[in-house]
Amino acid sequence: MVQPSTAPEWFERALTVPWTDERVDVDGAAVHYLAWGERDRRGLVFVHGGGAHAHWWTHIAASFARQFRVLAIDLSGHGDSEHRDEYLLEQWTREVMAVAKAGGIDGHPVVVGHSMGGFVTIATAALHNEELTGVIVCDSPVMREDPEVGAYRLREAFGQPRTYATVEEAMTRFRTVPEQAHYLDYVMDHVARRSLKAVDGGWQWKFDRRVFAQFGGKIRSSALPYLPQVRCRFALLRSEHGLVTEDIGASMYEQLGRVAPVIEIPEAGHHAMLDEPLILLTAIRTLLEDWDHSQPMVRR
Repeated sequence: MVQPSTAPEWFERALTVPWTDERVDVDGAAVHYLAWGERDRRGLVFVHGGGAHAHWWTHIAASFARQFRVLAIDLSGHGDSEHRDEYLLEQWTREVMAVAKAGGIDGHPVVVGHSMGGFVTIATAALHNEELTGVIVCDSPVMREDPEVGAYRLREAFGQPRTYATVEEAMTRFRTVPEQAHYLDYVMDHVARRSLKAVDGGWQWKFDRRVFAQFGGKIRSSALPYLPQVRCRFALLRSEHGLVTEDIGASMYEQLGRVAPVIEIPEAGHHAMLDEPLILLTAIRTLLEDWDHSQPMVRR
């Protein structure tokens, strides 16, 4: 296994920010989340993508702990949350709101979601407009997709679970979906190590493959009906080399009433927290500062 390069000081500093493991019961399943910063502050909730987990956000989320109560959820079927027999987008929105309520946030949070977590975030914004300050969606391509093509891609990416004899063997097989040209190896090492669980005979990835079997090829269109219903503040961060093309970004802008900024993250692949985390961090921080000092545009 290739050893990761020495991590820079900002990354090491983020990992040393104190955090706690928390859980809340939602519809009969224990939902795990990470928490940073003091309780009873205004808050942020970070939502990971499909097959991922809360620690994908650690090196970014922890940087906000001085000013906010910061939470990062493991959606059911992911990370250290319990699995379900059935997964629904609307149920995940209830999990996000339950974590925000249980996590010690004062007032209405801002929700930040990546990829599939962005679809969850969009639905959360539509269903809980009055309970949110705003949402930031990171490279989530809301579009109609051919169900057969989408289902094939999911089967190829998330097939039968495999058991690895050692953590090191599993680490060599860690891949993102989709793959991208560049990664920061120290971030990948951090994320991959926290993606594994011990089982009889070795180690497996934590996520439940039934998530993708149930969504089939509809994962990218799941949030489409909710876009026109969003009324809270909204921003779309589009990775330059990601899945939200200029055309998709323009379509989402129209669906959102032409009042939500679409901002490109330069040089980033779909998983911007893995290759351009400081640019992603700066974009989120800039939006939050702007929202503190500006009036939102209102959909006609």
